[in-house]
Amino acid sequence: MSPGTPSLLDRLSLNQQTVRQWSLPELADGCARAGVRGVGLWRAPVQQYGVAAAARLVRDAGLRVTSLCRGGFFTAVDPMERAAALDDNRAALDEAAALGTDTLVLVSGGLPPGSRDLRGARERIADALAELAPYAAERDVRLALEPLHPMYAADRCVVSTLAQALDLAERFPAGRVGVVVDTYHLWWDDTVGAQIGRAGGSGGARGTDGPGGAAGSRIAAFQLADWVTPLPEGVLLGRGQLGDGSVDLRWFRERVEAAGYRGPVEVEIFNPALWARDGTEVLAETVRRFLAHVG
Repeated sequence: MSPGTPSLLDRLSLNQQTVRQWSLPELADGCARAGVRGVGLWRAPVQQYGVAAAARLVRDAGLRVTSLCRGGFFTAVDPMERAAALDDNRAALDEAAALGTDTLVLVSGGLPPGSRDLRGARERIADALAELAPYAAERDVRLALEPLHPMYAADRCVVSTLAQALDLAERFPAGRVGVVVDTYHLWWDDTVGAQIGRAGGSGGARGTDGPGGAAGSRIAAFQLADWVTPLPEGVLLGRGQLGDGSVDLRWFRERVEAAGYRGPVEVEIFNPALWARDGTEVLAETVRRFLAHVG
């Protein structure tokens, strides 16, 4: 490790959803006590606490906001719905800037009711990115497209693979539109290694240095969760603790680092079993699992 390069543990970030039982003050205090330096935040609890107050809270705890989730939902056909979505995303970008994060995670949106036109829905995402990219650049925030597992394509996200996300992102400068590499959503895809290399700048458009890597890198965020079976009812809440499932987490970490990514490594787990436990215990377990299965 070269001088000045942060250790893997220094790069660990705890996404707010992993310890959803914690309030924002509990999250800030718990991470500070555990030596975890980054937090990924979600808009609803931040808005409830107050954006300016949340920014102060995190800053005073010595933490960095590594991402804000979520913007997106760009696929509506109705002009009024599309305009409302764009307005909401501009507000999300303002919130991200106020919190001091350079990454707004985008869940792109599913098919409109009655539609089967995946290609058309993806083009509407591109149109929205073109509208928002200059606004994001003015606030020094990058739009980060997150591909979701194909089971979410109908109702939540028509961008299902890293290749699809890159096809959209590469229409824009790398410093303005990037992608999220989330192990839970991408582990199944046997092309993902090549696509991570492409995202790192070995293919596609070149741009300015991203926050986590070299010039041309499209990797705006790297998130971890495991895939466990049997899947629970309501699959969104079925992410597993690191090491409990089928994902080769260390392989993903090695691939994104080979692609030049040196940014935060964010653990984002939606799991009611974790939420029912003591948050301090969950965080301590997460750190142990992170070192054992990712490091």
